[in-house]
Amino acid sequence: MQQYDAIIIGAGQAGVPLAKKLAKAGKKVALIEKRWVGGTCVNDGCTPTKTWVASAKAAYDAAHSAALGVTIKGYTVNMPRIKKRKDDIVLHARNGSQKAMEEMPNVDLIFGDATFTGDKTLSVALNQGGVIDLKGDWIFINTGTKTIIPPIEGLRDIKYLTSTSILELDYVPKHLLIIGANYIGMEFGQMFRRFGSEVTMLERAPRVLGREDMDIAEAMHEILTTEGIKIHTNAQATSFKKTAKGNIKAAIVADGKPMMIKCSHVLVAVGRAPQTDTLNLKKTKVETDDRGNIKVNDQLETNVPGIYALGDVNGGQAFTHIAYNDYTIVYRNLIEKQNLSIKDRPVPYCMFTDPQLGRIGITEDEAKKQKLKNIKTVVMPMTAVARAAEVGDTRGLMKAVVNTKTKKILGAAIVGTEGGEIMSVLQMAMEGGITYDKIRYFVFAHPTYSESLNNLFMRLDD
Repeated sequence: MQQYDAIIIGAGQAGVPLAKKLAKAGKKVALIEKRWVGGTCVNDGCTPTKTWVASAKAAYDAAHSAALGVTIKGYTVNMPRIKKRKDDIVLHARNGSQKAMEEMPNVDLIFGDATFTGDKTLSVALNQGGVIDLKGDWIFINTGTKTIIPPIEGLRDIKYLTSTSILELDYVPKHLLIIGANYIGMEFGQMFRRFGSEVTMLERAPRVLGREDMDIAEAMHEILTTEGIKIHTNAQATSFKKTAKGNIKAAIVADGKPMMIKCSHVLVAVGRAPQTDTLNLKKTKVETDDRGNIKVNDQLETNVPGIYALGDVNGGQAFTHIAYNDYTIVYRNLIEKQNLSIKDRPVPYCMFTDPQLGRIGITEDEAKKQKLKNIKTVVMPMTAVARAAEVGDTRGLMKAVVNTKTKKILGAAIVGTEGGEIMSVLQMAMEGGITYDKIRYFVFAHPTYSESLNNLFMRLDD
């Protein structure tokens, strides 16, 4: 049995940098990966999807450039070229990370499937064949999540797509039916609509984006439907069946009424579940919740001392940047002897539709539920943003939740071009204690999107 100072299961956005830093600190590290270095983000998440978002944006701009006085006739969408560009970018990132790990002193990169066999001991079924046994003083679980496949009649009889398999398409589906009008579903729905697909989305809830405020959700709903995407809320698929011509019949119920939709492809985007089922965690007595998420404390340690769970697998906010921040917390605590916690850390995120939805802090609804005092909400449509008018895209709105007594910004949501960047400006202010009464008199460069934060917060005086 091979002994290590640290064993990391999963070479994702927490596992890779953690292995690097621990090795540089003189620790002997085993980094186990059953698939590809880089995890979901690099291989079938952030990196590939954002390359396709960029291609879809180019198609949209070509189709709508006449409003700016430039007419583009006869543009085409070359899906094989779009896929190749994505593949090249992904492989560059993956191979670069893998090479760095292979050349890193004190790191053994092991490709295989790990399972616990006892107290901090693991068995790894190697991808190349054979089995090895490992033991570690510290163990970090960074195995991420996988797509949830709902138990719908006939679903497993059709060649349904997931957010991973859809990235292998080198053609444009005629009609894409998406189960789930959430962040993943919206990004794929909009991009394939722009590539030329007919797109229909099903959402079980009464409205899309249930954790956003109503006005934010309505703005995104309108943006997508204006592009020709059909969205059914209070809707769910009840069965699927192949047709003689190779298409798919989907029986759905929307607002209590049965409907039939004919489509060519089905994308399942109802959510993701932690990849813990094959780890055999009971062998090392690590506890999970009823969904399989590994339970951790505010320093990301499980109930077993010395075993940590980082990233999506611990049931926290499932974002790449949170996984990366998880790594920095455990590293600084263990090696630099700090006392850092995940409690009350900011959780910014951005949905890369066009326009983007960037959000930080609490929503108006959350402020009301918490019965916070001295709360006020300010909203400004993007039609009032000079930069938006100049570039020809005034879709969306800016929104902030503030405390009128302390003048602090408690949360913000930006639906608009570069919404994630504008949100990040507000996050910097929130983290740095810069109050809204100061921002409204800041001297921003003109004309920028962030400059309109002046006008947003001036509305609090009305």
